[in-house]
Amino acid sequence: MHRILELIENNADLTPKDIATMLDADVAEVEKALEQYKAEGVIVGKRTMINWQKTSREYVTAMIELKVTPQFGKGFDEIAERCYQYEQVKNVFLMSGGYDLALTVEGKTLTDVALFVAEKLAPMDQVMSTATHFVLRKYKEDGVLLSGKDDDERRVMMF
Repeated sequence: MHRILELIENNADLTPKDIATMLDADVAEVEKALEQYKAEGVIVGKRTMINWQKTSREYVTAMIELKVTPQFGKGFDEIAERCYQYEQVKNVFLMSGGYDLALTVEGKTLTDVALFVAEKLAPMDQVMSTATHFVLRKYKEDGVLLSGKDDDERRVMMF
């Protein structure tokens, strides 16, 4: 019943009755599947996506790459766990390529994020180097378009 997961991934507000109607299935069967997914840790939460760019909230998002030394017997898991414990860290991914871990970090200002990297991440024994990339604008996040095309306000000048 992967179709149930696909439906609620795109709309967490769907009720078991809605899902059953969409799939031409029994409501009790859908409820049982949802409970099983929750018990197995397949469904791990619900969230509402907010386009913060359209609010007065000021914050900065950065993508931070970490090159780390994996720990014997623990691999990258221990350092990933240390990273995701911080409130500022929104995502942690093990990556292929030049860096090992990729983090998404949020702070109030560029300075907040820079200090977080300098004071929390870089001093970790396993961290060999970091690369910080600040997000200038979000166009699409988690498969959702955050804004349409902006009208070009430049004017053509005739001489």
